[in-house]
Amino acid sequence: MVYHSVEGSTEALARAVAAGSVDVDGAGSPLVIGLGESDIAHGRLANQELIPALEDMQAIVFGSPTFMGGPTAQFKAFADATSEIWERQAWRDRVAAGFTIGSNFSGDQLATLQYFHVLAMQHGMICAGLDIPGGHDDAGRNRLGAQGGLVAHSADGKVDPSDLDTARYLGRRVTDLARRLAS
Repeated sequence: MVYHSVEGSTEALARAVAAGSVDVDGAGSPLVIGLGESDIAHGRLANQELIPALEDMQAIVFGSPTFMGGPTAQFKAFADATSEIWERQAWRDRVAAGFTIGSNFSGDQLATLQYFHVLAMQHGMICAGLDIPGGHDDAGRNRLGAQGGLVAHSADGKVDPSDLDTARYLGRRVTDLARRLAS
């Protein structure tokens, strides 16, 4: 998983996704990369060790808060750096998914998920969304009804417990799909 968090809410979702992935029998520990200040310099990815670390992953989940209708500049710097492996299609047939959070209910978070989908498709990945119809889950997951990935909302910096449950579910779903595709 690769994510960028500004105030901690995206990081909380990332931890929940990672926790969900280890709920799958036989799954190993997930690689969780939180992009920090030292990873980005002059608008470019400075930590060149991040991309090769992901090449052996069967699934990669992308995460970023939504700023101005898309992922943060820090996440975009990471995505731009993946163009070096794009030509080799090193992530082809890997499972991809995404999650985002915004402070407005209609803060164009879908555009961030679509950005993740386009990034994944350029790499030849297989995109996984949520298979929980919004508002129709007894556990209250996918409360905002996004099928393309997890959309969370927080006006006060705190993550709603149902969004964390949805993140954990997304982690299980992606890991299960990756295991099934690999076998």
